[in-house]
Amino acid sequence: MSDMTQYQYRKTSTARGRISKRVGAASLAVAATAGLGLAGAGAAQALGSEATATVPTCRTSGLTASFGEKLGGGMNHEGVVLKLKNTSGHTCNLRGYPGLGLEDSGHRTLGSTVHWGDTWYAKDPGKKTLTLKNNKSAEAVISWTHANAGTPDARHTGYLQVTPPANTTHKTLKLPTWVDHGRLHVTALAPKVPVG
Repeated sequence: MSDMTQYQYRKTSTARGRISKRVGAASLAVAATAGLGLAGAGAAQALGSEATATVPTCRTSGLTASFGEKLGGGMNHEGVVLKLKNTSGHTCNLRGYPGLGLEDSGHRTLGSTVHWGDTWYAKDPGKKTLTLKNNKSAEAVISWTHANAGTPDARHTGYLQVTPPANTTHKTLKLPTWVDHGRLHVTALAPKVPVG
């Protein structure tokens, strides 16, 4: 190979090397930018999820429990609208069905069972996450029968225990009545449960 040919070969080879380096650097820059874009999108999604997750679950201590409308009717059915009001001072989430239990007049626990879904008075609205602002309420409809008042098949109650969803402590409401077999039916919590 002549000196001139060697010179041209080296020049062409060097030029190819420079082009390869430029293409490689450009590819890295594009990949890095794409990576940042994906990371940015992931971060935005994470922040969105985090923003949703920052609303805490309503705690028993931050809720007040009370009875709304008392429900009566034929065929020995009885019921009541249960209200849970957020008094925590901040927004919180409630989802699902309240836990219920029965106590006698001396606050001793009575045997009971609770069925989630439709009640005699209302259709079940289904399990939904409710975001309760401070001083806002959610409600559920509770029903039972009392055909066997005064018999071993009925529980003579004095109080109702109400445990908000995702909690382990309860509120106690006065409920002097008879409940057949200690069996209660309750809907999921909703802003309003239509009765009728």
